[in-house]
Amino acid sequence: MTQKERKLVPKDTAQKAPSTPSVAGKDSETCQVKSPKAVCVALPQAGRPIRILGDSPTEFISTVQSSILSWINFTVCDLVQEGSEIATKLGFSASLVPALLKGYHANFEDRESEMGIMVPAVKISGLNLQSYPLLILVRKDLIVTIHSEEVIRLVQFSRYADNYMRKFPEPMNLEDKLTMLLVRILDENNSRNFEYLREIEEQGDLMSELLLDPASGRIEIGKQIYQLKHTLITYLNTLWRTLDVLHSLRLGDAQLVSDSPKMLGQLQLLVEDVNRQIALSEHMSEVLASGLEVLQALYNNQLQILNNRMALTMTWLTILGTAVLVPNTLATVFGSFGSMTGWELWGYLAILTVATVNSTVLAWWWVKKKVVLPRSPEAVQ
Repeated sequence: MTQKERKLVPKDTAQKAPSTPSVAGKDSETCQVKSPKAVCVALPQAGRPIRILGDSPTEFISTVQSSILSWINFTVCDLVQEGSEIATKLGFSASLVPALLKGYHANFEDRESEMGIMVPAVKISGLNLQSYPLLILVRKDLIVTIHSEEVIRLVQFSRYADNYMRKFPEPMNLEDKLTMLLVRILDENNSRNFEYLREIEEQGDLMSELLLDPASGRIEIGKQIYQLKHTLITYLNTLWRTLDVLHSLRLGDAQLVSDSPKMLGQLQLLVEDVNRQIALSEHMSEVLASGLEVLQALYNNQLQILNNRMALTMTWLTILGTAVLVPNTLATVFGSFGSMTGWELWGYLAILTVATVNSTVLAWWWVKKKVVLPRSPEAVQ
């Protein structure tokens, strides 16, 4: 692999097959999180919002019970097992998390008194894209987000979530506050996913540079082109699945989501943002496709030039071979006259010269008549 190829695909991902969506957390034997790490931001009945850290869901139960609205973000190792335990301890149905994880990239469960949402959390390394589930469990006064340690999500928002809650107007009802917080969490995840589109664009630019290098391995380039297209298609698939969830959330008439036109307008803005991201991703796909077509045309041109050079070489070899064939035959015939002297020798040389010239001219005339030769190798026919 050339230096540019190593730059395009990191060493730890160059030999990997195209990625498939991940629906579970990391294997427990290699997980670095021995117990759930969580941050809780709560809005008490009176006073300023508080922010606390913990390891277990039971540590936040008293805070949740004494607050009008709370948000807890968990980073876990085994999303299936630990996610179900967290949901059960915080008062959610035991079947909610397994039902959400059955979805492909995303899912939506509305059970009136509680609601579950799964949206994709994208992670890209080189040409290797992985989609991990981000679970959002919603109750009338609580939002719980659970994700694997493989992805970093909602860390920045958790640092100023208390300030965000402090800006809620006092007259605003609880449904509106809950909906605003839910929209902000979804927007934070979508924004983080959208940042990875830049990495796909950079890989596309490196791919174009690699294709311009005539020394690049064609088989390896073909594999990387496929991986780049596969990454972009998978990324678009996650956006489409996210859009489906947002439509279900906005049009599904969920009991926990506010019916206020202002809150529904916030959800509509979120839908429009995802639509813009999809449009940009599809435009990038078209740009990559057109760029690859141009580069393919350049390769075809180079192959045509090489073919013309081979044609010129074969033509002159044919002419020279024909020119030598006749004198060689004559030399074989006259070789039996080893004692030629005087006028016999001069006659032999004259016949040899005339035969050589005539055979060369005849071969050239026949090739010109039967084959259209380019004026130069660069002159593509």
